[in-house]
Amino acid sequence: MPKDSAGVLLFRGVAPDGLEVLLAHPGGPVWAKKDDSGWTIPKGEPSPGEDLLDAARREFEEEMGSAPSGEFLPLGSILQPSGKKIVHVWAARSDFDVTSLKSNMFSMEWPPKSGRKQQFAEVDRAQWFPMAVARRKIWPGQALFLDRLLDALAE
Repeated sequence: MPKDSAGVLLFRGVAPDGLEVLLAHPGGPVWAKKDDSGWTIPKGEPSPGEDLLDAARREFEEEMGSAPSGEFLPLGSILQPSGKKIVHVWAARSDFDVTSLKSNMFSMEWPPKSGRKQQFAEVDRAQWFPMAVARRKIWPGQALFLDRLLDALAE
């Protein structure tokens, strides 16, 4: 059974040409050299019984260092290509100062099979991208959320 993950996609500007979205780059050595198709919507797993929007807001704050604000527009859910995760996303018109990024940390064995644990930021950087660039940067399994955002703003 797939696990749930919930996130918030911040946007600013005016659609279609001036619209920008905030994406996060995963931290740690596995993602260090990945750029195109290596950025994500800030998201994470809900706690048992936790409301998905509450989980999305909590995860954003844990990964980015401040709580998201604004009116939250539901963008629905997408089963990731692996079939192991369902991502639920809300969008909010808001601003975020990428220089204020302060992510939580995780530990992993690195280098592999070394027996040494190292600490890494869950998100090592965040950036605002125009929609055309965001399509290239975002994980392919999340790109549909960009289309859904544009559709929601056009209504």
